[in-house]
Amino acid sequence: MSGFIYDHKPMEIASGDGVYLTDSEGTEYLDFGGNYACVPLGHGHDAVQSAIQDQLADVTFVQAVYPVDTRRQLHETLAEAAPDGVDNVWLCNSGTEANEAALKFARSATGNTKFVATTGAFHGRTMGSLSLTWKDKYRSHYEPMLDDVEFVPYNDSEALADAVDDDTAAVMMEPIQGAGGINPATEEFLQTARKATEETGSALVFDEIQTGLGRTGRLWDHERADVVPDMVTSAKGLANGLPIGATLCQDWLAEDYGSHASTFGGNPVVAAAAEATVSTLQADEIPSHAADVGQTLRHLLERELGDAVQDIRGEGLMVGIEIEGSAADVVADLAHEEQVLALTAGKHVVRFLPPLVVTERHAERAVTALSNVLD
Repeated sequence: MSGFIYDHKPMEIASGDGVYLTDSEGTEYLDFGGNYACVPLGHGHDAVQSAIQDQLADVTFVQAVYPVDTRRQLHETLAEAAPDGVDNVWLCNSGTEANEAALKFARSATGNTKFVATTGAFHGRTMGSLSLTWKDKYRSHYEPMLDDVEFVPYNDSEALADAVDDDTAAVMMEPIQGAGGINPATEEFLQTARKATEETGSALVFDEIQTGLGRTGRLWDHERADVVPDMVTSAKGLANGLPIGATLCQDWLAEDYGSHASTFGGNPVVAAAAEATVSTLQADEIPSHAADVGQTLRHLLERELGDAVQDIRGEGLMVGIEIEGSAADVVADLAHEEQVLALTAGKHVVRFLPPLVVTERHAERAVTALSNVLD
C-alpha cells in the first residue's frame, strides 16, 4: 500500500460503536482522540445515522442554488447556535476551506490585505490558511506563502495590539491551540484581539474548528472571555464524521463577501448529519457533560501522573499532557499495548480528544493506560 500523503497505522479499522473502534482482527480500541475530534457523539450514533439514511432515500445531491429542507434546517440550527449577531452561515467541506473563506470575506469587506496570526497556530493546508499556520514543516514545500502576514507571540497582548493596524483585514486565532500543543489563550488575549480589531475596523476570526461544539465544556470556547467575534469557523465534529465546514459571519462581512462558492458545500446528506449532530449536542446538554468528564479526567491525570509529566492543560475534553520524551512513541504504545487511541500535539504533548459522550469510567481507563505506558 502506498504511503503517499498519509503514513498508515498498523491496524485496519473495520467498525465503530460509540466510543470504541474495532480492527479487522477483532481487537477493540477505546477512541480517546485518534480521530481528531471528528465524532463528538461517538461512532454510529442513532440520530445521525437515521438522518443520513432518510436523506439518502430522498436525494443525495443538488447544488446550493436549489432549496433543500435539510440544508435550510442546518442553516437555521447553526444560526441559532452561533454567537449573537454571527448568524450568517456559509457551508463548505472542511476546516481549511472554512478558514480560507474567512480570509477572503475579510479582504473583500475591509479592502485590506494584511493578516495577523499567532506563533504556534495551525489553520489548515490550503495556501491561504497555510499562510497563517506557523510551523515550517507544514509550509516549507509550498513557499512562498501570502506575504502580508504578521505572526505575534501567542498570549502576548501587547504585541498583538501593536500588530493590528489600519491595513489589517483580519486577526485569526484559536482560543486553544490544538496542533500547537493544547495552549489555552488567556481571556485578556482574546479581549485584546476584540478591542484592537474594533478600533481598526478589522475582522476578528476565531478558529473553533477543534475547540467548538462543546469540546471545551461550552458550545464555543471563546465564550469564556465574554467577547463576540466577527467570524467563527467550524468543522471536524460538525457532522459527526462526515466532511463539512462552516464559516459563521456578522452581517457586515456577509454583505460584501465577493463571489466565493463551493460546489459540494451544504451537500444534503452531510447537512442532514450536521443538523442532527448540532441538535443532539444541544438537546442532550453534551457541552456540560464534556465539562464534567473533562474535569474528572484532568483530576485523575494530576493525581495518577503527578511529577511523571511536565504539564497537564486544556479545557473540557481537549486535554494535553506534556511529557519529557517522545509523544509519538507514547501514542504508539498506547495503541499497541493498551488499546487506547490518542494523538500527538507536537513532539512532547499527548493529546486526548475523545468523543464527548465518554464517561468517567472511560477517563479512568485512559489515565491508567497512559500511566502504564509512562511507567
